[in-house]
Amino acid sequence: MNRQLRLAKRPVGEPTPDDFEITEEDTPAPGDDEVLVKVLQISLDPAMRGWMSDAPSYLPPVGLGDVMRAGTSGVVVESNSDRFGAGDHVVGTLGVQEQAVVVDKALTKVDTDMAPLATFLGGLGMPGLTGYFGLTEVGDLREGDTVVISGAAGAVGSVGGQVAKAKGAGLVVGIAGGPEKCQWLVDDLGFDAAIDYKSEKVGRRLHELCPDGINVYFDNVGGDILDAALANLAWGARVVICGAISQYNAEGGMQGPRNYMMLLVRRARMQGFLVFDYVKQYGDALREMAQWRAEGKLKTREEIVAGSIEDFQPTLMKLFRGENTGKLVLEIAAT
Repeated sequence: MNRQLRLAKRPVGEPTPDDFEITEEDTPAPGDDEVLVKVLQISLDPAMRGWMSDAPSYLPPVGLGDVMRAGTSGVVVESNSDRFGAGDHVVGTLGVQEQAVVVDKALTKVDTDMAPLATFLGGLGMPGLTGYFGLTEVGDLREGDTVVISGAAGAVGSVGGQVAKAKGAGLVVGIAGGPEKCQWLVDDLGFDAAIDYKSEKVGRRLHELCPDGINVYFDNVGGDILDAALANLAWGARVVICGAISQYNAEGGMQGPRNYMMLLVRRARMQGFLVFDYVKQYGDALREMAQWRAEGKLKTREEIVAGSIEDFQPTLMKLFRGENTGKLVLEIAAT
C-alpha cells in the first residue's frame, strides 16, 4: 500500500492540517520504461504555498484531491527501464507520498558518494541552481559588484551569496532573521556582512554597508525589505525577483513595491525568473558548483526533519516562520 498526502481544500492564509488528507492505495507494478521509487526525502519549498492556490502561475495549481506536489529523493525498488536499476538513488518531482511509479525520464540519478542525498535537493539541486542562475544570468554579475541577498540563510540565498563570492563580487551582504543566522552567513559561508532584519533598520544598514549603492539585489522575500533595497540601488542596478515569502500567506493580497520609481532614477531593471529557464545549462552549472564544493568554496546545509507524510504541514510552516537554516527537508524513510 502507498500512503499519500493530498490537497483537500485551498488554504486561506497559512495552510492548516485541515487543508490536507491522507489516503492509501495499491502500488501498481512499473510498466515499460517505468520505475518504482521508494520516497526517502521530501523537499520543503516556499513555492509550495503558491501551488496550493487556484491562481495563474508558472505551473498549474495542485488540483483538489491530488497528491501534493513536491521535489523528492528516493531509491529505485523495481525497474523496467534500461536507465535505472534497483538500488539507484534518484531525485524527481514525485510528490508527498511514500512510493511512486514514474516514467524514467522524470528522474535523475545522483551519486551519494559525491554528497549526501539531501544535498541534491538543496545546494546541488533546484535551490542551488536557482541561486546560481539568478546571480550569473539574471543579475548579470560582474567582478567587483556589490551584491545584497534577502532570505540569505535559506536554501537559495545561502548558495547565491557563495556563488557571488566565487564569481568575484566585491561585497556580498546577506539579510536574515536572528543573530545565529547572520553569524553563520559571515563566519561559515564567507559573506562580507549580514543584516538582522529582526533587530536592525534594514534601509539604514544598507546605506551604511553599501555607500555606493547596490549593483545586484537578489530578492527572496518582497515587502518592506524589497522597498529598502530599491531605495539603495546603484546606477544601472539589477534587481532579481526570485520569491516573496513574506507575502505568500497574506490574506489581503500581496504588497507591491512602493519604491519602484528608483528603477527609473537609477536606470535600473527588475526581472523575475525561474530556474527552469536555464535547463540546458544545468550540467555546466552543477559541474562548476561541485568543483567549488570539493575546493571548500561552496558549503551547503540541510536541516533534516525525521518524520512521516503526516508531518508535512508543520514542517512546511517552519519556512514561513523563519525557523530553518539552509535547505529544509522532511525525511520519511531512512536513507
